[in-house]
Amino acid sequence: MKILMLTPYLPYPLHSGGQIRTYNFLKQLSSKHQVTLFALIKDDDEKKYIPILNQFCQDVQVFKRSKKPFTWRNILKTAISSYPFLVIRNYVGEVKSAVATELKRNHYDLIHAETFYMMPHLPATTVPVLLVEQTIEYLGYESYAAHACWMLKPILNFDIKKIKYWETHYWQTCTKLVVMSKEDKNYILRSIPDSSKIAVVENGVDTAWFKEKTRHEPKQPTLLSVGTFKWLPNVEAVRFLVDQIWPRIKSQVNHAQLWIVGASPTAEIRNLATKDDQITVTGDIPDIRDAFAGSHVLIAPVFSGKGTRYKILEALAAGTPVVATATAVEGLGVKHKQHVMISDQAEQMVNHAIKLINSPADRLRLAKNGRQFVERNFDWQLISKKLDSIYRSIGKK
Repeated sequence: MKILMLTPYLPYPLHSGGQIRTYNFLKQLSSKHQVTLFALIKDDDEKKYIPILNQFCQDVQVFKRSKKPFTWRNILKTAISSYPFLVIRNYVGEVKSAVATELKRNHYDLIHAETFYMMPHLPATTVPVLLVEQTIEYLGYESYAAHACWMLKPILNFDIKKIKYWETHYWQTCTKLVVMSKEDKNYILRSIPDSSKIAVVENGVDTAWFKEKTRHEPKQPTLLSVGTFKWLPNVEAVRFLVDQIWPRIKSQVNHAQLWIVGASPTAEIRNLATKDDQITVTGDIPDIRDAFAGSHVLIAPVFSGKGTRYKILEALAAGTPVVATATAVEGLGVKHKQHVMISDQAEQMVNHAIKLINSPADRLRLAKNGRQFVERNFDWQLISKKLDSIYRSIGKK
């Protein structure tokens, strides 16, 4: 099948969950389908990665959007548009005309749009459209707005209403909607009471790749936090970790270290390392396996947002024990005490983490169970077959 795919990022390097997901699907399905990729970039330097993606794509075209989201142009356009800021900052007029030209020039069986905010780039067409929602966007922003200062709340809440309107609109107008978990599907069914229109294609993990890296736990007990900080729930998680969990662990575990890893750390997060010499903040790490292999426990106090769960899947594949909230592992099917340690209470998360730090046997048990679990349920080879099946069921014959 010939597929035109639209993404709000270049699917390489593998810094964000979206990049990881798209890259692995392109890699797994390249032998079965011809994919033309239209991707947004923020910097011309990203073009150097195009040859890597050309291994899996028939053609790769990139389109530049504003490097920084909060430009006066984006803010003013949002103020006078029915679209929310999330759409405006990711909208490039050149893409819409390029898509229209491409559809006239070549026959396509399917259009794959990654995230609802790429949908405004599509012209009217009879080609089936698959929309993939990596998360339910407006829920993440609602959580952020709830903690914003009183002056910003009215502005944020108005923009969130626009996000919800357009996100729901595109759920309804696409041919097929793909979500990350059964929980996401059940939530969306409140807005779209048509179960047959929504399919679940979970995130996956390259289990063989993670298994290549041997664990080398440091001498100092090391707690790991992972997540791209463009996603607001990850910022909230680090705040909770540093405020509610880390001080208790630090006071009870001698020489404990906290290692925060993730792309695009905010100034607030970078400053944590200057205030506490037992905290290390790393931005883009060349090989994420080094973070998992070089720590004792991953801790994920995520309380909002839906969608991707890469930090959990990757930790399990790497053999790193996990302490997480129920939200952080939602939809994965992992079991408390068997695959991960689960709690929504700071004190219990502290106790779980300390117990694992002090018990190599418990770490080894969770590591073995977790790795077997993802190998059997979330390897990309298994997950990609689900997407392939959906492509073939809705693709234009």
